[in-house]
Amino acid sequence: MYGTSASPERQNAQQRSAHIREVVLAHGVELRQRYPILNHQDALGVGILAFALAGMMGSAALYMTGHMAWWACLLLNGFFASLTHELEHDLIHSLYFRKQRVPHNLMMGLVWLARPSTINPWIRRHLHLNHHKVSGSETDMEERAITNGEPWGIARLLMVGDNVMSAFIRMLRAKTWAHKFSIIKRTLKVYAPLALVHWGAWYMFLGFHAANGIAYLLGTSVEWSATTLSVMQVINIAAVVIIGPNVLRTFCLHFISSNMHYYGDIEPGNVIQQTQVLNPWWMWPLQAFCFNFGSSHGIHHFVVKEPFYIRQLTVPVAHKVMREMGVRFNDFGTFGRANRFERKEQQTTETVREAQA
Repeated sequence: MYGTSASPERQNAQQRSAHIREVVLAHGVELRQRYPILNHQDALGVGILAFALAGMMGSAALYMTGHMAWWACLLLNGFFASLTHELEHDLIHSLYFRKQRVPHNLMMGLVWLARPSTINPWIRRHLHLNHHKVSGSETDMEERAITNGEPWGIARLLMVGDNVMSAFIRMLRAKTWAHKFSIIKRTLKVYAPLALVHWGAWYMFLGFHAANGIAYLLGTSVEWSATTLSVMQVINIAAVVIIGPNVLRTFCLHFISSNMHYYGDIEPGNVIQQTQVLNPWWMWPLQAFCFNFGSSHGIHHFVVKEPFYIRQLTVPVAHKVMREMGVRFNDFGTFGRANRFERKEQQTTETVREAQA
């Protein structure tokens, strides 16, 4: 449909990547011709943002007035917040209001307010663009921060859904005081002010209810002050309408993102090796709160200038050509390899074979 190419076995990685890019871009053009509304990129971005913010505020209002269960509000707002994450990612790549700084920065600010658990998006822009340059390497700070390359265990489980906990564990692991203070300083800088408030409130929520739970099991109760109870009433509401949804969204996104990106042993610049497609049926509960990230994000590594909704529409065509060109699908072995592309034993065997050749 989109032109012919040589057999993948006779092409190098750059040629196969270029073919994927050509097919995906051509399908994007076809989609825009078929559905002219897709050409109004700025308006669509604003419309999706308005829909997500209205959804979050509407479900919060329904919950606070007793017309919606707490769990329904939390799940809905987790989904709406995932839309604003995709918008932020597009904004980082300057896909909305590229030459109009006021509306562009206003959108950046609003998507940050919808997801106060995250780092400053203007700082994240530098980290994310660097991620595309050095994906899978030790200098890919964005993916390393969300546990890509970490062996699975208790530490990674704690780190994957909690940005501040991730920084805290890295600080504990640092071997020198200078390195520890550097991590603390960097954490305070990138997470101020929203994420510090968000995670601080989350820990207060957990601590308060844990103390009450332990006291209940011991057959007693905690005598909280009136001020504490008043503050906790606000935090309890926030936990349902904004904090909890973003904790859920963060865990789902980071779990999928950190495991679909490879780390440590990929060829620099080889996009074929940077990601896999991670979309088994049992991951759908997680995909629902990161807008099908495991299925669609790999496409973005080949074509960075398409907004997320075009990428979603491109999935069937993109997956077909990506599979043909050697991109991996559902490589669950990565969970046991700490996201390495190959097992160490296999790497050693291949190195010996190359030396003998």
